[in-house]
Amino acid sequence: MTPAPPELTVRPLTGADELGLFCRLSYVLDHELADDLATGRRRPEWMWVALLGDRVVARIAWWTGRGGTAPQLLDFFDLDDALPEPERGAVGLRLLETASAAVLPAGPDRPEYGRYIPPDWREDPVAREVVEARMRVMEASGARLLVERLRLEWRAGTPVPQDSGRLVFRPVAGREDLLALMAPVMEGTLDAHGRADLASGLTAREAAEKHYDEEFAHLTTPQEWWRIAELPDGVPVGFVIPARNNYHPMIAYIGVLPAHRGHGYVDDVLAEGTRVLAAQGVERIRAATDLGNVPMAKSFERLGYVNFERSFDMVWDRDNPVDGRIPGS
Repeated sequence: MTPAPPELTVRPLTGADELGLFCRLSYVLDHELADDLATGRRRPEWMWVALLGDRVVARIAWWTGRGGTAPQLLDFFDLDDALPEPERGAVGLRLLETASAAVLPAGPDRPEYGRYIPPDWREDPVAREVVEARMRVMEASGARLLVERLRLEWRAGTPVPQDSGRLVFRPVAGREDLLALMAPVMEGTLDAHGRADLASGLTAREAAEKHYDEEFAHLTTPQEWWRIAELPDGVPVGFVIPARNNYHPMIAYIGVLPAHRGHGYVDDVLAEGTRVLAAQGVERIRAATDLGNVPMAKSFERLGYVNFERSFDMVWDRDNPVDGRIPGS
């Protein structure tokens, strides 16, 4: 008699000692998991696996930047790509829905899903199928693609950009000093997250406050690194936020006021942020910009940043219907 195939088991990790089980599938952030668990950025109950017998066929995990808070981001979602479709998609959807119901607080809002992907993923058939298989599952759960982004890196040994002398830089004086510039920068922004905030009904000021409070207020590196760029007569042109997150030195945000766009000032502002971090002796500086933000991407390229990776973000809209069906299945 042929033995019955094993049933699918979907469950969270029982503790950090099951990290080896979770890592039977792989992703570029695996090396961060142990430290994330130790610091509270992840919890075993936020890390789930789908098992066929003792074979891990899918896994999922959420992350938070601050221990003791609810999940902020879904950043691990991996499938065993040896599974054929539609079984692979069905397994992934069951894991996603079961784990989400158990992990996420009640309510309509869900943390967005973000994934790092190869820079040439569209040209590589294998990489493309890996990316699109995960997207299909997310879409079946009601998510939509918000943005694809370039991930960029300035590396030690690259020439540190010189000050052109066109602008004068001063430290940010405080929250209001920065918000007064962040709000007008929202006008005509090419940033998908900023555009989504405005489309949701937030004013430019409210969107700026949200970004500041969710991102900048929790940075632990010195606020003295933050710079406002001005013309020699004191008229503000833009700003840059050099910082370090839990993992890397980074350009957290950069903006040029609408009245001063089109004059190449973005290069001067980015150069100042790069100089601030380079002076700390860092090995690399990370940054990201939306694929559609061509002027910003070209500025990074001119200043010696290389595109080493891409990423995509998917979001669940409150009014986006869910049909629970994997497209093509």
